[in-house]
Amino acid sequence: MKKSNQEAADKITFKNLRRLYFFALWTIAVTIILSQVLVQYNLKQQFSDSKIINISGKQRMLSQKIVKEVLILHYVSDTTSQKQISHLKNVLSLWKNNQNSLENGSDSLAFPKEKSETLDKFYLEIKPSFNSIVKTTDLFLLNLEQKNKAADNQKLVSIILKNEGVFLSKMNQIVSQYDLEAHEKVTEQRRTEYWIFAFTLFVLLLEFFFIFKPTNKKIERLIAKLLSSEKKALKLAYDTEIISEIKENSVKELKSLNYAMENTLLYCRIAPDGSIIHIGEKFAKLLNYTKFSSNKKFSEVLTTDEKEQLNIDRIIFEKQRSGWQGEIKIINKEDQTIWLDLSMVPVTIKKDELELLIVCFNITERKKAQREVERLNIENSTEKINQQKVISSKIVENQENEQNRIAKEIHDGIGQMLTGLKFSLESINLDDKEKAAQKIEYLKKLSLDIIKGVRTATFNLMPPELSDHGIVSSLAKLTQELSKLTGKEILFYNKTDFSQRLDSLIEINIYRLTQEAINNAIKYAESSHIIVQLSHSNTLLSIIVDDNGKGFDVAAVDKKRNSESGMGMLFMKERIQYINGRVFFKSIPGEGTRITFNIPI
Repeated sequence: MKKSNQEAADKITFKNLRRLYFFALWTIAVTIILSQVLVQYNLKQQFSDSKIINISGKQRMLSQKIVKEVLILHYVSDTTSQKQISHLKNVLSLWKNNQNSLENGSDSLAFPKEKSETLDKFYLEIKPSFNSIVKTTDLFLLNLEQKNKAADNQKLVSIILKNEGVFLSKMNQIVSQYDLEAHEKVTEQRRTEYWIFAFTLFVLLLEFFFIFKPTNKKIERLIAKLLSSEKKALKLAYDTEIISEIKENSVKELKSLNYAMENTLLYCRIAPDGSIIHIGEKFAKLLNYTKFSSNKKFSEVLTTDEKEQLNIDRIIFEKQRSGWQGEIKIINKEDQTIWLDLSMVPVTIKKDELELLIVCFNITERKKAQREVERLNIENSTEKINQQKVISSKIVENQENEQNRIAKEIHDGIGQMLTGLKFSLESINLDDKEKAAQKIEYLKKLSLDIIKGVRTATFNLMPPELSDHGIVSSLAKLTQELSKLTGKEILFYNKTDFSQRLDSLIEINIYRLTQEAINNAIKYAESSHIIVQLSHSNTLLSIIVDDNGKGFDVAAVDKKRNSESGMGMLFMKERIQYINGRVFFKSIPGEGTRITFNIPI
């Protein structure tokens, strides 16, 4: 059990380690992917920023080129060619487009539309100068094309020169701001990369301490276990011959036990249709069953009376699922009448294969004794007859109850274990030594359980404590033994330290009453805790049996005298009256039961 629990724990541990390992790998993979995405994003941003800075610097050059072209056309050239005017227009158009892309964004150039507040402010400040240069240059070119007066162009050139200085100054601020923001982005990227690098190192450390290191220890322990298992296997191989000899001796012992069981117990196995599967040797001798009777049904072998055969077939058909216990009268082939106390128990040997186990006790002599008692009672006088009937009735009734209880204990416990022992004996295959050894070990344990059951049945018949030490010691021993046998918590308290010895008849009846109350609490009330309390006064001995079982309706059960519970209450009342005592029942359904016995002393 411990080994299986350890294997389950190791399996769970390795499963958890595998989960942690996959989680760590996924974390590192996500971290690397995230780092790569951030790097690519920042590289794209840097490429865009460098392009913006390049275009911004180019704008300064273009503004200077425009001013230079205007001055050349106005002061240097004697004649103005259309080519020079067209060139100036192209430069001016390029300058205007670049400035518009920088200010408002451009999808083709990958310029962002959104900018910082500082850049928006600078573009707002530079816009008047830019518009003035554009407008003035357009008028200048128009005058050149229309060959207007040079004096008009002189004013336009002055306006262009005046705004060109302001434009260059503001454009320098814009370029510097772009450079500053690009530097901040690079710095932020470096910081982010450091954080990702640190997080990756942290995950690797966690993997080392919580995954790789524990896994290494597990592997070392596994290798040690494998080496230990190898040594055990070698030792087991070395001891094979000794084990084989022990198995042979055990098989001989089990065969002897099987022979003893076959010749001491009345039992057989039958199918649900009533056909005989196997019958014990003692039972076969009692019924004169031979191999020539193998095709007959169990009812036909059991009795020659057709009515009894029909009755037995009916019982088998109706009770094959629930079982049955009772007395039947049979007539054998020699026309002898035999009374059997028969118990029928359904047993599932294999899946969906039902068999019925029949266990019997020959009660013919007891029935004869009962008839003899009846004959003697008839011969006596009326008064003696009445007295004898009461006494005989109680004797027979108590005897019946005790024998039925003992028969049931032997049937439910020892009978089934003996049957299981026989089946296991029959299934031993000496050729398969390993399985044979396992079955022999199981049969040894089963034999110990049978011995324990026999001792328990003997203890229930008449405890030696009762005659040797009295009722107090007997009740203490009874609760202790039943607690061990049933696994229930059964406690005994001598509250007033009672130590007086009573008449043997009174003591045995007190013992049986207490035993019956405890057995009912175990069997019918399904109790887990039972407390037996003994107290006394100068004239009265009181025994209280409390349980925490399912309880019952006392009034309803008392009316049902034909039920098992009702008869149990009746037996208790009659037995306590036999020693001039009284019994009180108090029970609450779902909470428990208290039974109080008061006996005068």
